[in-house]
Amino acid sequence: MLHKTCKNRYFLAQDLKEKPFIASCWHGELGMIGFAYLKLKKPCIYVIASQHFDGSIAAGLFESFGFKNIRGSSKKGGVKVLIEGLKRLKEGCDVAITPDGPKGPRHSIADGVIALAQKSGVGISACRVVCKNAWRLNTWDQFEIPKPFSEVYYYMLESVIIPKEWELSRAKEYLKMRMDSVGFEESQRGLGA
Repeated sequence: MLHKTCKNRYFLAQDLKEKPFIASCWHGELGMIGFAYLKLKKPCIYVIASQHFDGSIAAGLFESFGFKNIRGSSKKGGVKVLIEGLKRLKEGCDVAITPDGPKGPRHSIADGVIALAQKSGVGISACRVVCKNAWRLNTWDQFEIPKPFSEVYYYMLESVIIPKEWELSRAKEYLKMRMDSVGFEESQRGLGA
């Protein structure tokens, strides 16, 4: 219901409709990103959700969008999650992950998203939700909930393949740069942080 009151603008790369990709979204912005994915009108996405309590809440949210879940995280069931993610990508489905979840630090890149990308050879799309006016919860991720009638910008950049020969630190730095660049101009005009 909240989504319908907002002025929503979508910036979605066209290549995302044509092939499987890994959607990378900050944990604090995942509440609204499902609306952007629905605009792609793709048949199949699996969202990686932790086995923690907040992961159960996220899993329920994504199920309400019609998405499927892979439960686990780097600390609990990481190998299982990686194998399941690789399987789903090979089947032609998309996989979504929060590189800084489930416990942070905020806006950091964990190893799992890079491992999934390098082992699968599938590109990563940096995905962001930038709200002009939002409530920010007092949580590690500063989870955002747009205020009614807010302007909300949804970004899903073209997917980029992380070369298998790149060292982990280089790959993480590259993805962090892409994640941080999305919505930068809007935030400078007061539409975000």
